Amino acid sequence: MIRGALLIALAALLWATTGIVAKFLFTETDLQATTLAFLRLAVALPFFWVLMRREQRQLQKAATNAPGSSLRQLSLRSLAPLAALGLFQAIYQGSYLLAVDLTGAGIATLIALCLPPVLVALLSAPLLGEKPSLITVLALMTAVMGTAMLVFSDMDTSGTLRLAGILMALLAALVYTGFTLTSRYSSTGTSVFTTAFICFFTAALILLPVVVLSGGLEGLEELKIRHWLMVAVIGIVPTCIGYVSFFAGMKTTPATLSSIIVTLEPLFVALLAWIILGEILGPVGIAGAFILTAAVIVASRYGGKPGAAPASGTATSN
Repeated sequence: MIRGALLIALAALLWATTGIVAKFLFTETDLQATTLAFLRLAVALPFFWVLMRREQRQLQKAATNAPGSSLRQLSLRSLAPLAALGLFQAIYQGSYLLAVDLTGAGIATLIALCLPPVLVALLSAPLLGEKPSLITVLALMTAVMGTAMLVFSDMDTSGTLRLAGILMALLAALVYTGFTLTSRYSSTGTSVFTTAFICFFTAALILLPVVVLSGGLEGLEELKIRHWLMVAVIGIVPTCIGYVSFFAGMKTTPATLSSIIVTLEPLFVALLAWIILGEILGPVGIAGAFILTAAVIVASRYGGKPGAAPASGTATSN
């Protein structure tokens, strides 16, 4: 179990590099957030295709009629929620990276990734026909307070209210909530990497016309080799290696523990943003970050149905 926990912590650390590398790209180039989101998926898709094919061969050896053992076995009913996940993923990628560009890697990630688990805990109750527990409501109130402290801290350190970036981070949080709820409650029976490939492929298809129509492909020839290396890093390290590390760790790690370890990602981002980018949260922001993280842990542990174990099918992060 220790090895599994370490692999999940490694995934959280790798995911944390997304905002840091993206901020360097946005600072040094005119690359648009939606363009980077598309390029990231384009780099990762061949990797997930290989993983999907490998997974399908394993399923076919184990059981010929296993769900998701072939793309041709997937029905329209199975593909519909996967397409919805792709839509959520496309909007999330664009809004999150835009939030990083307009504010900072630390505050954008804290808002975009800490609010969804609390919102999921709150919304999963009515979706199951239950009333939200008192602990869930208190966790949501605490998360809102932590987010407000982050916003006030950002105003104090940056000297201005970077409202557009904060709104983009909130949009990313709402979209990621929809992504998580859809992935948790859609009983498609599709295997892990088949789901990942279809989701990311759909997201890339959605983002491509947006990038083309917005002129996002213009100026790509002006990117230097180090900038293309940064794009490759975002597509390979957090997206591919991070994803594989997470699912390898999930095999031997209880769902509750894994959901808590994943909350390290926003804190890793805040730490890396402070060390590498010089982004300072300030005392109020640091307190808000810890309050927000505590709310996430409580929501992850106690936010589900009373007496039930937390769901293990939560979606992965950046």
